Amino acid sequence: MGLFDRKPIVAADDGEHGMRRTLGAGDLIMLAIGAVIGAGIFSSLGTAAAGETLADGTVVRYGAGPALVLSFVLLGAVCGLAALCYAELAAMIPQAGSAYAYSYATLGEVVAWIVGWALILEYAVGNVAVAIGWAGYFNSLLSGFGIELPGWLTHGYWNVKASGDPAVQALMTTAPRIAGVPMLVNLPAFGIVAAITMLLMQGVKESTRANNIMVIVKLLVLGLFVIVGALHIDPANYKPFAPNGFTGIHQGAAIVFFAYIGFDAISTAAEETKNPQRNLPLGILGGLAVCTLIYVIVGLVATGLVPYEQLKSSDPLAKALSMAGLDTASWIVAAGAVVSMSAVLLVFQYGQPRIFYAMARDGLLPRFAAKLDPKTRTPKVTTLITGVLVSLGALLADDAATYDLTNIGTLAAFAVVCLGVLVLRVREPNRPRPFRVPFVWFVTLVGAGACVFVMKGLPASAWIAFGVWMAIGLALYFAYGYRNSVLRTGATDR
Repeated sequence: MGLFDRKPIVAADDGEHGMRRTLGAGDLIMLAIGAVIGAGIFSSLGTAAAGETLADGTVVRYGAGPALVLSFVLLGAVCGLAALCYAELAAMIPQAGSAYAYSYATLGEVVAWIVGWALILEYAVGNVAVAIGWAGYFNSLLSGFGIELPGWLTHGYWNVKASGDPAVQALMTTAPRIAGVPMLVNLPAFGIVAAITMLLMQGVKESTRANNIMVIVKLLVLGLFVIVGALHIDPANYKPFAPNGFTGIHQGAAIVFFAYIGFDAISTAAEETKNPQRNLPLGILGGLAVCTLIYVIVGLVATGLVPYEQLKSSDPLAKALSMAGLDTASWIVAAGAVVSMSAVLLVFQYGQPRIFYAMARDGLLPRFAAKLDPKTRTPKVTTLITGVLVSLGALLADDAATYDLTNIGTLAAFAVVCLGVLVLRVREPNRPRPFRVPFVWFVTLVGAGACVFVMKGLPASAWIAFGVWMAIGLALYFAYGYRNSVLRTGATDR
């Protein structure tokens, strides 16, 4: 058995050992909106528009300015190509595991491991960034009631260390200390992850009902932002439109890509979806189309409401309204963002345990991670493990760094999925495909190339961290996964 042996494409187990199929196309589209419209539009939009500069004046990334809308259009096109590839593979391989499962069936085990390891960056590390963004809006909401939490309870250690804001950096000296170490923790971010984890452990149907309610709230809130903000647009704010040229658009796209990654989470629900051959393509493509349109409109309004430099904040939409003198609307948007980003946390926390579950079922991770709760038929063990790891990360981490790590890991996975479609078309041209990518050579090759192009817009620190992460992952694979692989050993996957 070699490193590139492929796992046979087989139907998922619908019996007593498998997950319960309860989700329809509408549920999937709502999950897509729940996952996609969240931290990207409510938090990273500000960094994409204004750029990022360290305290010593070093430019980490150039801002797109009002041309942020072109960053969204660019990403909509890139993700549209990847989404077509996801739709073909999801309909053919309706299994939990998303890009990991697709890579295993098309490119072989070691590539599947690399993709699965990259997906951990998308889900677990990504949720750290979402939780930190959620906490920013939660603090804005509390301030509307005159409640101000101490700074050392709302800023993680690494967030303070990386901040270019003198007021935030001052927390290093003013925060309480234990054994000489400043106690800098993001308590709200920790708390929301813990709460979402407890909800997910109740079962998938209960979780999707909660998501549907939160999606309705977020769409109402964004509608309010667009309507109120459009009435107060100052055309002068659109000049200069692209202050840093295509470099700004490119680098803005690289961080705001975080806004699009949620559609991948839909494919992790394959084994809990009714008629997945039909409903998965509808959920993936339909959700992405709706979200792209919303992003362009919100970006246009946000950059017209205030000068783009003023959007640099963990809560840019609320801040924009506040700076425009619309305090009531700002408070409502902050309240809606708290609900909205809770939905993103829910969907991402839903997806990560299913990646672990799929990898453990194949023997690449310890078997306990493949156990399902007998009552809910969900991977409770990995749901709890994911919740503990993400909540601890949210307590201390810096959101900008986690955005970069999430984006580079996800883009790598998207590129592999695009290539996987082409490989499988060549290797198994006659296999039934409920959904077929049109113009397959163009879509797959351009899609993979476009993902790599967006990756190039990320700072060098993200590439270094990604390289270290991959090295750790490969070491774990050869130490455990290679020797325990179900495909290699022939052992049962139950």
